Amino acid sequence: MIVNRYKLRGDLRVMNLSGMACSASVTAVGLASNMLQVMPWGSHALIVSTETTGPGHYQGNTSSMQLPNILFRIGGVAKLLSTSSSKARFELAHVTRIITAPNNSAYRCAYQEEDEKGILGTRLTKDLMVVAGEALKDNLTTSGPLVLPTAELLKFFLFDIAGKVLYWRKIRPYIPNFCVAFEHICIHVGGPAVISSIQRGLNLSDKHVEPSRMTLYRFGNQSAASVWYELAYIDAKGLMKKGDKVWMIGFGAGYECNTASWVCIQPSSCADGPWANCINCYPVDISRKA
Repeated sequence: MIVNRYKLRGDLRVMNLSGMACSASVTAVGLASNMLQVMPWGSHALIVSTETTGPGHYQGNTSSMQLPNILFRIGGVAKLLSTSSSKARFELAHVTRIITAPNNSAYRCAYQEEDEKGILGTRLTKDLMVVAGEALKDNLTTSGPLVLPTAELLKFFLFDIAGKVLYWRKIRPYIPNFCVAFEHICIHVGGPAVISSIQRGLNLSDKHVEPSRMTLYRFGNQSAASVWYELAYIDAKGLMKKGDKVWMIGFGAGYECNTASWVCIQPSSCADGPWANCINCYPVDISRKA
C-alpha cells in the first residue's frame, strides 16, 4: 500500500512483518540493520509500524478476550535508517531478541483462537505478566553484558557467586542498575500493570517511566508504534541531549521480549510530532484516574 500510495521505486525490497504484534518495531529495526550491513554505503531502509485494530476486533462475551478491544488503538510511525551518519539523529548500538515460544504457557498467554461460540479473538491469560517477566529477565541476561558498565557487571557476578556458595542464606540476586547505562527508557505501553511491574523490577524512577505512562494515557496502546511515541515525548520535552543513550523495550505475542539501544548523535531542533500541540500539558497526575 505504501509503495503504491507514494509511487516508490519498483526495485525496493519489501518485507512484511504483519502478525508480529507489539515487538514488531524493534524486530524490524534489527532486520533493517542486518540488511544495511550487506548493502552499499549510504543505502536506506524505511520502517513503517502501525496497528490495524479492525480485523482483530472481538465480538463475543468472553471477558479474557475482550481486553484487547479496550487496550489497542491505531497509531503509526515511520523511521528512516541508513549506513550514512551525515543526517542521522541516533546511532543503533545493540538489538537483542528473546523468544520463549518453546514454553507452551508462554506461547499461549496471548493467543488468537475461537471462544465457546466459535467467535475468533485474542485471549490473554493470567500467565501473561509472569511470562513477560521471565522473557525480560532472559533478555537482560543477554543484553546486560553489552550495555552495562564494568562496575555493575562485577556486582552482579559477585552476588551470583555468593548466592551459589552461601546457598543456605538465600541471598537475593543483585538487580543491575540500568539507569547508569541509559538516560532514557521507552517501555512498551502494554498497560499500567506492565509499566509498574518493570519499574519495580528494575528500580526505575518515575521520571524514567514518565514517557511510557503519558503515552499510554494520551494515546493508549498503539502496539509496535508505542516506543516511538515515547521517544517523541522525550524529544518534545527537550530532554534529549547529545550522547544520551536510549533503551527501547518491546513485548509481543510469541512470547517475545526485544530491546534496542540507541545513542543520540543530534538532538531534535523542533517538537514536531504527535505531542506538538499538547506537550505543555504533560505530565499529568494519573494516580487517581481510571
